[in-house]
Amino acid sequence: MSTVTFDTLKFAERLEKAGLTREQAAAIAEAQKDAFSEALDSTLATKADITVLDAKVDKLSWMMGILIAIAIANFAKQFF
Repeated sequence: MSTVTFDTLKFAERLEKAGLTREQAAAIAEAQKDAFSEALDSTLATKADITVLDAKVDKLSWMMGILIAIAIANFAKQFF
C-alpha cells in the first residue's frame, strides 16, 4: 500500500465545522485516505512494471533494426 500525504485531521475538522459529529468526520477522513491509497496503488507503475516495459522496448528495437536492415538489403538488391 502506498503512503499518502493527506491531512486527515484538517479534513475531519472541516467536516465537523460543516455539522458532522467528530466520529463521523474521523470515519469519513479515514475512508478518504484509504480511497486515495487504493487509487494510487492501482494507477501508478511499479519498478517491475517499468522493467517489463523496458524489456519489450528492447525487443521492439531489435525487431525494427532487423526490419530496416532487410528493407535496405532488398532496396540495394534492386539497384546492384
